[in-house]
Amino acid sequence: MTISECPRTAEQRMTDVLARLDKELDIWVASADEHGLPCLVALWFVWDGKAVWLSTRTTNPTGRNLRDGGRARLAFGDTQDVVLIDGDVETYSARDVPGAAAEAFLEKSGWDPRKDSASYAFFRVRPLAVQAWHGQHELRGRRLMRDGAWIV
Repeated sequence: MTISECPRTAEQRMTDVLARLDKELDIWVASADEHGLPCLVALWFVWDGKAVWLSTRTTNPTGRNLRDGGRARLAFGDTQDVVLIDGDVETYSARDVPGAAAEAFLEKSGWDPRKDSASYAFFRVRPLAVQAWHGQHELRGRRLMRDGAWIV
């Protein structure tokens, strides 16, 4: 990928972030336990236009951290095309997850956690802050969302 030396406009950055949320399959999920011990894993996800939906077991560190801590930082893998999303987390059991979210997750990933182990849950991450930049020349203006509202 070639990164332009000309900084993108805020509007273009937002368009690029939304495009990645629609097309990417995996997203990095960072969480921490009650002692601050960090955990970082890549998970499949789906974007519903307002929130990111993830699924993992509540018996693993990430699931426990998301459920108990209620916060997460999400990121895409390319360090030259950074997207960071900080958000609040709500936990849904396989029985309680909204059908539209579970079906969208299945359609995108090809996997239905509701039919897997009972320890799987869904996690709705509602973005509170979004940042995006390509290299140092785009650090200025990288904040696209603050307090859950797009500032673009």
